[in-house]
Amino acid sequence: MDAPLYRHATEIAFGDTDASGLMHFPSVFRYVEAAEHAFLRANDIHVFDRENGGWPRVHVDCDYRRPMFFGDKIEVRLGISKIGGSSLTWVFEIWKGEECCAAGSIVTVRVNAIGKPLVIDAATRAVLGGS
Repeated sequence: MDAPLYRHATEIAFGDTDASGLMHFPSVFRYVEAAEHAFLRANDIHVFDRENGGWPRVHVDCDYRRPMFFGDKIEVRLGISKIGGSSLTWVFEIWKGEECCAAGSIVTVRVNAIGKPLVIDAATRAVLGGS
């Protein structure tokens, strides 16, 4: 990723590791989601509410490149590779110091309260870097 849209620093929690102290593989997505939500909140974009719906995931992928352990300080770097009519493709990297430990993507879809896709409005699109 050339220039991340957002950076989120955190530390690997004990509860996100397995018996060997390694970050358990699905935990990566919790850290990416925390970064995504922090970015959206900072830009006044609602993650979810019962009346207006949210952004459920429809596809995820991740390449694990280096181990991460309990207590490691990491930085989640987020970018957006594609903005569709109702979908958004996030790209992410998780860095520990100078090492990229994980990289992948998450596709979300903007939906209404009953799960039907909604067009991403112009104001949201502008914040996300689309036209």
